[in-house]
Amino acid sequence: MIIKDSVRIPYADLSFRTARSSGPGGQHTNKTETAVELLFDLANTTWLTAAERAQAIQRLASYLDSSGVLHLESQSERSQLRNREEVTARFVALLKAALVPVKHRRKTKPSRAARERRLAHKHQVGDVKSARRRPSHDE
Repeated sequence: MIIKDSVRIPYADLSFRTARSSGPGGQHTNKTETAVELLFDLANTTWLTAAERAQAIQRLASYLDSSGVLHLESQSERSQLRNREEVTARFVALLKAALVPVKHRRKTKPSRAARERRLAHKHQVGDVKSARRRPSHDE
């Protein structure tokens, strides 16, 4: 599976477990194991660099267990094959998103004109609010 140009993970590194799906479905649900759980050892994979692995572990922490294994589950389809395809597509999308480099923000200051526009707007809003008040006895 191609995650990005420099990252390719062989399908053999993924392991799958099946179980019976929950929810309605009658005899089909009760007799067949259509739910699929994808397991991927993210903490010990050799297909990612150390920096990529650390970034992925940080971003996908909610999907990891205590030993660093990624768990994804699908039981939305009636077929085990379709659930396997769906969970694999989700895995690829999650890993792609986790490996996007962080864009660092460059500090900037608002321009003088922008500061003046902001203050002019504040004064305008203040004038509108003061016009809503009852006139004082002096006026």
